[in-house]
Amino acid sequence: MTPPDPPETLPATASRPARAEVAAPARLHFGFLDLNYGLGRKFVGLGMAVSGPVTRIVLERAARTEAVGPDSDRARHHLESLIARHGASSAFRLVVEEALPAHCGLGSGTQLALAVASAFAALEQPGLTPEAIARSLGRAERSAIGIASFLSGGVILDGGRGPATEVPPVLSRLPFPPAWRVILIFDHGLEGVHGEAERQAFATLPPFPPEVSAELCRLVLVRALPALAEADFVGFASVIGTLQGRVGDHFAPAQGGGRFASPMVTEVLGILAAEGLEGIGQTSWGPTGFALVPDADSAERLAHALRARFKERSALEIRVVAGRNTGATIRAA
Repeated sequence: MTPPDPPETLPATASRPARAEVAAPARLHFGFLDLNYGLGRKFVGLGMAVSGPVTRIVLERAARTEAVGPDSDRARHHLESLIARHGASSAFRLVVEEALPAHCGLGSGTQLALAVASAFAALEQPGLTPEAIARSLGRAERSAIGIASFLSGGVILDGGRGPATEVPPVLSRLPFPPAWRVILIFDHGLEGVHGEAERQAFATLPPFPPEVSAELCRLVLVRALPALAEADFVGFASVIGTLQGRVGDHFAPAQGGGRFASPMVTEVLGILAAEGLEGIGQTSWGPTGFALVPDADSAERLAHALRARFKERSALEIRVVAGRNTGATIRAA
């Protein structure tokens, strides 16, 4: 007689939960402040967590290990790396319910890795920290904004890497005012620079002149962060616009010659600039663009107009999101 198939999932034991759910936020990277490197640190930067889109996964004990859903191959690779490094008391079924689009500037790789590893830690290794996870999975090679977004959300000033840095330190974390909004502009027909092309860009582009680094550091420290703390929208947005201009022009040779990677996103940002918005730009290597808006009504009005104007552009998506001032949610049972 053929025995029945094993159950798809296994129950919790007295000491270990059976299921963990993690929802991790997207992050925006506004740019690096000191690409001169003359003071011995690299990749000091500014960014923030946003309310959407998200990476959402479920990890359950099972009779055999499998992964399903969007970006499940990459998720399974992370899971198998964790099992090989730390061991496990069972196999697992990993369900990726939602995944950030890859290579669009929202930190999809880091958020997926941290989500999988945090779910694994909740079931198997409660003492495993996100910093240790990042090291073991090769995340935060340049920026800690993704890790800080996962941990706490908010607007993050990342201290970059020094000669002995393992995970870049967070120098400042401030809440994004709840009334403010961000318009995200997606070009689903394009991917941002990544992988070997990204490594080559950092290796070959010249450093910032020291006066540009000095200007950006002063603007962020003396204007942007105090404006954020006081909910001064114009003060904060104007610095983000300046930072984007300097960084976008610096990286233009590596992303097709323009300040922003996507011509379609560039067109939309030009319209928003003509509406008087200063805090516009591209997150990381893009192609996703963003625009800071002082209130929800204005953001929805602008987004509605843009959707109507570009309704024939099937690759273009306009989304209004808020800042996210909390980190990932992790539930185990």
